Amino acid sequence: MSDTDVCTRSASQERFKTYIEQFITFDDDIRNLSSNTLRAYATDLHAFAEWLKREAVDPLKVSHRELRGYLLELTRAGYSERTINRHLSALRSMYKWLMREGLIQENAIAAMVSPKIPKTLPHVMSHTEVIQLFKTCEGSDAQSIRDTAFLELLYASGARISELANLCIKDVDFTQRQLTLFGKGSKQRIVPLYSHALNATQCYLEQSRPQLIAKARGAHSNDSGAVHEKLFISTRGRAMSAAALRKVFERHIVQAGLDPTLTPHAMRHTFATVMLDGGADLRSVQELLGHKSLSTTQIYTHLSVSRLKEATKQAHPRA
Repeated sequence: MSDTDVCTRSASQERFKTYIEQFITFDDDIRNLSSNTLRAYATDLHAFAEWLKREAVDPLKVSHRELRGYLLELTRAGYSERTINRHLSALRSMYKWLMREGLIQENAIAAMVSPKIPKTLPHVMSHTEVIQLFKTCEGSDAQSIRDTAFLELLYASGARISELANLCIKDVDFTQRQLTLFGKGSKQRIVPLYSHALNATQCYLEQSRPQLIAKARGAHSNDSGAVHEKLFISTRGRAMSAAALRKVFERHIVQAGLDPTLTPHAMRHTFATVMLDGGADLRSVQELLGHKSLSTTQIYTHLSVSRLKEATKQAHPRA
């Protein structure tokens, strides 16, 4: 390979890093994706850029064979089919944008086939497990009252943990008995709330949150305004992130003696399943969960059928 080819490839690799930032910032096709997905895309694309550099591949002339080599490396590294599919999705969107902008002549990734993801039913908590979880929050201290409100809202709304972390006080409407959530792509949806969740939240706002927010007074922080708007406040008087709320959930799971692999998303799965078991139609559950496609919600119908089969097996004398 000539020195000219090496210089050209190196220049392409440097430009590619700039193109990644431009793509993430300006491409209309991905603008409505969640901030978490955009961050994952950026991470995946920069990892791909490093691989291109290591393998001495020109990113603007990458071949189908070279792309297969990259996916093979991800597989050997132990990445799941779902993660590899996300990498592929990021690359497809990126190269589609490069093609549209006239920055490449051919799009080798367009013909790439995504690995099939084995269909698995989500983990759903039983009613007994949910009660066990709530019992770990019993107490009159500020933290216990806050955690009760957090778990009640998580179970009552089917919200993603990131959606609860983004909640502001104004998003809880006690008059209309509803919660305003902002999902992927900042898409807004309204979820009705039942009395337990409303009462727990009211108790938190009146008794617990003032104590927690007081800890932020006098602290020199640039996010003090955001702290006063956010619903959930830490014991240090700061707005709680999704990661912080996830740790709260995991702590109570351990205290309840439940499966330690349970995540906050299990409550979302549980919400969807109990709604369908209780007679809610699929379209309503889709809207409550904020699913873009009905097919995403349909997995819970299979779950409900599985639970019915198991109940029949356990209860029917001829089973």
